[in-house]
Amino acid sequence: MRLFFLPFILVQLVHSQPIQWNQFRGPNGDGDAGKANLPIQFSETENLTWKTPMPGKAWSSPVVKDGKVWITNAEEDGFKMWAIQLDWKTGKLLKKVLVFENKEPQFCHPMNSYATPTPVIAGNQVFVHFGSHGTAALDANTGRKIWERRDLKCDHYRGAAASPIPHLDTLIIHFDGHDFQFIVCLNQKTGKTIWKKERAYDFKTDNGDRKKAYCTPSVIEHKGRLELISPGAVATESRNPQNGELYWTVRTGGMNSSSRPILRDGIIFVFCGMGSMSAIKPGGKGDVDDTHLIWNRRKVVPKKSSPLLLGDYLFMVSDEGVASCNNPKTGEVYWAERLGVKGQCASSPIHANGNIYSFSSAGDCVVFAPDPQELKVISRNKLDNGCMASPAVVGNSLLVRTKENLYRFDRSDRQ
Repeated sequence: MRLFFLPFILVQLVHSQPIQWNQFRGPNGDGDAGKANLPIQFSETENLTWKTPMPGKAWSSPVVKDGKVWITNAEEDGFKMWAIQLDWKTGKLLKKVLVFENKEPQFCHPMNSYATPTPVIAGNQVFVHFGSHGTAALDANTGRKIWERRDLKCDHYRGAAASPIPHLDTLIIHFDGHDFQFIVCLNQKTGKTIWKKERAYDFKTDNGDRKKAYCTPSVIEHKGRLELISPGAVATESRNPQNGELYWTVRTGGMNSSSRPILRDGIIFVFCGMGSMSAIKPGGKGDVDDTHLIWNRRKVVPKKSSPLLLGDYLFMVSDEGVASCNNPKTGEVYWAERLGVKGQCASSPIHANGNIYSFSSAGDCVVFAPDPQELKVISRNKLDNGCMASPAVVGNSLLVRTKENLYRFDRSDRQ
């Protein structure tokens, strides 16, 4: 452990708990549930409000709004893909909508699923996305299909994973495949293409395996300018979310990027997907490798999960289950410790009320404090099946999707 002294500052967040969880990593796309008073201890029986079986194979996270839970699901072989609506209070299945049937599904790696992208709820619509197999808008109340797009194609090579994001009245989606790499912006009401842009940089390779990526983008605001921060393989692009115009490009390296970028205190944090990360200043123009790249590093960096930025500290959990506290301005590692879990940590951690929740693929959940001095484990919990999906939070409730079930947990003591 690093030997130094920092005055202990347990992160205090001023915003309240989320009233909805409408997209991947929540309303702000950062995995922060504010002051949500979640249970510290939970299991197959403890603090369990309901548990609903989810047959099939899907890594997408649940989304929640207006008393309804939406998730996507798929057959393990990819021939059928669904959108499922549950009652928030009881977990009862309300609707199971068969969205797509596929005669010849693309290959999907066993570590992935045919329903990995997380849905989006915007207004009275639910947007479900299954990569090249299709994107659709459903009525959030009835489940009726409003529109679909099945013409946006690329060879994902190992399955799709990038989730769509809402921006004003549009839906922005990454298609970074083995053969084609592009970004598309759709009208939420009609599904029509507003703009579509291919990656504008040279990959400097003919190997399609090194061109694919799985990243969910983010829209940030910097000095009054909106920027779509769009990591791909080899590089990260910033574009105008209104028309797709390219602002800047920085070589962030690697491939398979999946972590969602975050802006904090004038710095964008991007993960390349191969165990390295970069800190970038926004607001550039053209190639900004020499002017806007602040730092990059490879030590204890996750390949799949997204980070948490809490106060002055950056917290991460690597695929191998190594939690770390870092200086976001310099990349310095304050501490890095193994959580002692089985399986890998592909699920992105969340923060709630001064606690970080990290789930493993073997069913372990470690709750630990965002302490800048050392790893302080608050509790260890176990579920029957492991997590690949990231959890959701609404009010003071924790929603967890494992490989076989969907759970809602609430504190029984109401502390």
